[in-house]
Amino acid sequence: MSDITLYTTQTPNGIKISITLEELGLSYKVHKIDIAKNVQKEDWYLAINPNGRIPAMTDTFTDGKTINLFESGSIMQYLVDRYDPEYKISFPRGTREWYEMNNWLFYQNAGVGPMQGQANHFTRYAPEHIEYGVNRYQNETRRLYSVLDKHLASDNRPYLCGKKCTIADLSHYGWVAAAGWAGVEIDEFPTLKAWEERMTARPGVEKGRHVPDKHGIKELLQDKEKMEKYAAESRKWIQGGMKTDSEKSQKL
Repeated sequence: MSDITLYTTQTPNGIKISITLEELGLSYKVHKIDIAKNVQKEDWYLAINPNGRIPAMTDTFTDGKTINLFESGSIMQYLVDRYDPEYKISFPRGTREWYEMNNWLFYQNAGVGPMQGQANHFTRYAPEHIEYGVNRYQNETRRLYSVLDKHLASDNRPYLCGKKCTIADLSHYGWVAAAGWAGVEIDEFPTLKAWEERMTARPGVEKGRHVPDKHGIKELLQDKEKMEKYAAESRKWIQGGMKTDSEKSQKL
């Protein structure tokens, strides 16, 4: 029986875990982290995740003691190792399918997330418009999307590892759903767009994506005024957080 607490907020990385928990049908508590107020930098949270980022998760481990988990890919692997004995969204460890699933899981964590995250930054949050940065990261995000699009189109596979939705798909979902925030048009990738729609139709995805708040990126992108206001507010606290991190590092 799980004793899970999820520390999260409404971001592509945050909803990876709530979606995974819902897909597995697990009960869990949610502790919303207000990243705009730098709650993730407070000592109590750093004791759980020394990197000061979301998501993080705690659980009672098999030895009866609390285990702290951070980094979304690591949390997802823990959840399926511990709570997916029927392989609903995974494969048996050590099989060919397990390694193929991990290819795409790490592709997202090492490629799509970091590159699209930088596209987000230079497109929405940088204090001035830097054309090189915008082009560099938007184009790299498009390249990564094109790989996904081509892979899904091959053999007309519904999910990244074939007929089964796995943590590899769940890991990508929030990022692909937020493509427009990075300045990337999902319509450029019709097979990937169809995959996104297929994912959204899953009950576990639909429920998990609204944790801890409504997943409203699509609606936000359709309202230019609200989008610009949200970007301005985010830019302010992101720049402030960067300044604070810089000052702390100089004191070390």
